[in-house]
Amino acid sequence: MTNSLLVTESTLTDRYQTTVPDAVRKVLHLNKREKIRYTIQPDGNVLLSRVDMYEADPVLDNFLSFLANDIKNNPLHVKAVSHELVARIQSLVADVEVDLDAPLNDEDE
Repeated sequence: MTNSLLVTESTLTDRYQTTVPDAVRKVLHLNKREKIRYTIQPDGNVLLSRVDMYEADPVLDNFLSFLANDIKNNPLHVKAVSHELVARIQSLVADVEVDLDAPLNDEDE
């Protein structure tokens, strides 16, 4: 059996977006809205891999641990959110529409 490389390309748009080629999506078993990891190697090559949803996020894990320890060590600091604050927040976002499938604006990238 011979070991052959598959080479494929995609083009960056003016907004630095691209479509992941079908061959890459199939090899990585990617579906819509899944995450992709870019690993930059010392030689400048970049490895593209699938982010498995069950993988731990070290930043989030550290933050959640910090919160858990703070609650454990300072339980009296935990307060219920008032109905007034909830109503105020709801009034501020009542007319805000969000499309999670829309592409990012240039200033958001």
